[in-house]
Amino acid sequence: MTFSSKEENEQTSSHVNRRTAVKRIGMTAAGAALLSGIQPWSATAADADTTTQPSKPNILFVHGAFADGSSWSRVIPTLQETGHRVLAVQLPLTGLADDIATTRQALAFLSGPTVLVGHSYGGSVITGAGADAPNVTGLVYIAAYVPAAGESVGDLNNLYPVTAGAQHVTLSYVQNTLWVDPDVFPQVFAGDVEPEQARALAAVQHPTAFSCFGEKSGQPAWQQLPSWYLVSKNDQMINPDLERWMATRINATTREVDASHASLISHPHVVASVILQAAAH
Repeated sequence: MTFSSKEENEQTSSHVNRRTAVKRIGMTAAGAALLSGIQPWSATAADADTTTQPSKPNILFVHGAFADGSSWSRVIPTLQETGHRVLAVQLPLTGLADDIATTRQALAFLSGPTVLVGHSYGGSVITGAGADAPNVTGLVYIAAYVPAAGESVGDLNNLYPVTAGAQHVTLSYVQNTLWVDPDVFPQVFAGDVEPEQARALAAVQHPTAFSCFGEKSGQPAWQQLPSWYLVSKNDQMINPDLERWMATRINATTREVDASHASLISHPHVVASVILQAAAH
């Protein structure tokens, strides 16, 4: 089929107009959403839920250093299948204050009771983020740091003998940040994770700023909230005795698992069961 010059112009104009209209519709919708304000996630989802079952608390996951939110990917399905709304924070890992601020934004985005769950350095983050947060109902620490006011991760590490993994924390490819030497990461961080996945975790590490380990904690949320702690008995990143000591200090409901530091990957169902206990409290 051929077109005359006039027909070709009309055809081109029609395509342009359609593209322009689509673009304008998208921009208008985006602008309207911003102007009207973003509604809390669970409130928006609840509008579409016509069931009469009582709502369950949200679960907000906070990952640790040298990792990202995907580290919770084996735990999340169990929580979702039992009816919990789940969100995994993506921390910038640029400093404790920054990471607490990011987590508090996620808390504000959620509506209704929420259980905070932190792994490793993420324990310091939930300790700060949960303080005075009106919708937080409990704290779950998975092989995590639990500082008191005025303590840092470094201060806590100094209380017990240094671990094998800590000796391999070194400078990363990003200035003023650290990571675990990728060559030994599988052994010291994820010793009970499938070797192929452990090597992948080593390759995708999130470089972590020095200040994450040196900044002092503020008022701790565990002074006002019930806490649960899962100790990794074979942890080579955080001394297991330090984990036990921190759990005892905060009077946490404590459980132990024969796992590496990466228990959330190697033993997801055990981790999920502790979270479900906290959510049902």
